[in-house]
Amino acid sequence: MKSNENSRRLFLKQALAASAVASVPFFRAPAKVAVPGAPRISANDKVNLALIGIGNRGGEIAKEFAKTGLCNIVALCDVDMEARQTQELISMFPNVPRFQDFRKMFDKMAGQIDAVTVGVPDHSHFPITMEAMAHGKHVYVEKPMARTFNEIELMMKGEKKYGVVTQMGNQGHSEGNYFQFKAWKEAGIIKDVTAFTGHMNNARRWHSFDPRIIDYPKAEAIPSTLDWDTWLGVTHHHDFNAHAYHNGQWRCWYDFGMGVMGDWGAHILDTIHEFMELGLPTEVNPVYLKDHNPFFYPMSSTLEFKFPARGEMPPMVLTWYDGLDNIPAVPEGYGVSEIDPNIPTVAGGKIQPAKLNPGKEIYTKTLTFKGGSHGSTLSIIPNEVAKDMAPKLPEVPKSPSNHYQNFLLSCMGKEKTRSPFSIAGPLSQVFCLGVLSQWTGQKILFDREKKMITNNPVANQLLYGAVPRQGWDEYYK
Repeated sequence: MKSNENSRRLFLKQALAASAVASVPFFRAPAKVAVPGAPRISANDKVNLALIGIGNRGGEIAKEFAKTGLCNIVALCDVDMEARQTQELISMFPNVPRFQDFRKMFDKMAGQIDAVTVGVPDHSHFPITMEAMAHGKHVYVEKPMARTFNEIELMMKGEKKYGVVTQMGNQGHSEGNYFQFKAWKEAGIIKDVTAFTGHMNNARRWHSFDPRIIDYPKAEAIPSTLDWDTWLGVTHHHDFNAHAYHNGQWRCWYDFGMGVMGDWGAHILDTIHEFMELGLPTEVNPVYLKDHNPFFYPMSSTLEFKFPARGEMPPMVLTWYDGLDNIPAVPEGYGVSEIDPNIPTVAGGKIQPAKLNPGKEIYTKTLTFKGGSHGSTLSIIPNEVAKDMAPKLPEVPKSPSNHYQNFLLSCMGKEKTRSPFSIAGPLSQVFCLGVLSQWTGQKILFDREKKMITNNPVANQLLYGAVPRQGWDEYYK
């Protein structure tokens, strides 16, 4: 009981340090800010692209952009240019200028950059994106957009203010999943959705952690090549610990990552959220939190989101499941759960078969659907109903471009991005509200119009996050 009480006190101490500012801050304006309304690149030119984050996932998206043939790589930026995980990209572009701090990169090269990729830990998406947009640069940022509700709100406003092209990196939004859902919705095949189940029940990094911890991991020596201060960015100080935070371990912690939902929700909930026009929920219930603690994510979570009626669409309940022992029931006639080849590997790892693989079930008043993650398409279940419906299904157009091509072509004015901040922002804010329910362990009642939590003052302050470290607060002003 003593450790639980200490954990509770620590959480309250951290939470009450959060910003209580109720007004929307002004945008930061760098010294060499571009004129709002960034010009599109000529359709005959390539996009001059700077890569911010070139190891692990950042390196993977960098290689995808390079493969398009639509861009010139003009700058590399990473907090550790001598780390093992950054060497492949450096070897691919040995003569490209390198930087450890994105701010110094913009100070020196802003005039030579058209667009940037942001493939860094979740907590650093916001300051890098705001800096880039203020310089008039188009931005491709990995999912989720940012770590706090208010950061996402500011990023959406920045997209409009600076007139830049934006894209969040949920690549399935440019594949079969997106075009099928859109066509089936427009044809009236998917309508009157009343319930949705999303699930990701594979092992996660923190499943080996001890949930009884009462403090953050102990300090270790910072590698001489690592700029730890820039890695920390806006968040409050943490001592370096390689096993706890480095090379993807940051996903485990509320201070840095967004857990399973932030990591996979963008690949599972994206189409239902956009095409059913869900917006923001009115209520989030933490139905089940196994080994809840104030430091890192639960071993298993069941979260229930309630969305009101939207026009002629009925109210909808979205239920999210994660954890090895937290497998949702599937409807009769579901069939087998297989690994879909459309689900890519993540940061070099393989998706392992589970009792129920990453995916979704959609329940309407007349039909039931099942689907996977990323670009995986939906199926009508059971098979007997699917056969009856087959003649009524519309033709689904093929994607004219993958997610990376779509961004670059949009920078050229040839296409429009499919996951701009105006669409990806509210989806990412849903994840933020789910995380706050996990973190506090309490139900959240949310006012969609005022964009505030009405039943929990601490959680409402956490919409803004903790006060940023000195020198990083300019991004919120």
